[in-house]
Amino acid sequence: MRLPTKNSIPTLLAIPLTCLLLFACESNFKEVQKMGISDFSPSGDADSINLKYTDSGRITANLISPKMLDYGNADYPFTEFPKGMHLTLYDALGKQTYIDANYAISHKQTNLIDLQGHVIISNQTGDNLETEQLYYDQKNEWFFTEKKFKFTSNKGVSYGEGIDFSKDFKTVNSQKISGQIQTE
Repeated sequence: MRLPTKNSIPTLLAIPLTCLLLFACESNFKEVQKMGISDFSPSGDADSINLKYTDSGRITANLISPKMLDYGNADYPFTEFPKGMHLTLYDALGKQTYIDANYAISHKQTNLIDLQGHVIISNQTGDNLETEQLYYDQKNEWFFTEKKFKFTSNKGVSYGEGIDFSKDFKTVNSQKISGQIQTE
């Protein structure tokens, strides 16, 4: 049997140390890769939702959507409705306003809802507004957009770009308007 020489001892020690370092680096590299991956994912995920909002025992809104994603843990929390939504708003007398959109996002800090993609808002008296994007200020119960719109009521049809109005359509301010409207 041959004994190790002085020159072969460092070589024998270097091989296991090199293997140990390679495995240690592999583990650290995987940890570094994980840190680079964004943890931005919803804290809540719901399918086929039907939410009823109440105030003092009275239903104030009914939200129906096939998909809801809640990002409540984000720096700026929001709720997303990627497959669209239908919202019915009720006033104190029970009159209803209906809102449909292909996509919606509700910002929790500002209480604004951004409705997008073939947005239609209507009420029981036949007033109807169609646009591609509409914002709803929940606190003030006020809608607004700078996009083109079509507004239909029992007084006629109007087209324009930029409008804001109350949820019951009693107050309507529009810009760049054209169409035929019957006045009193």
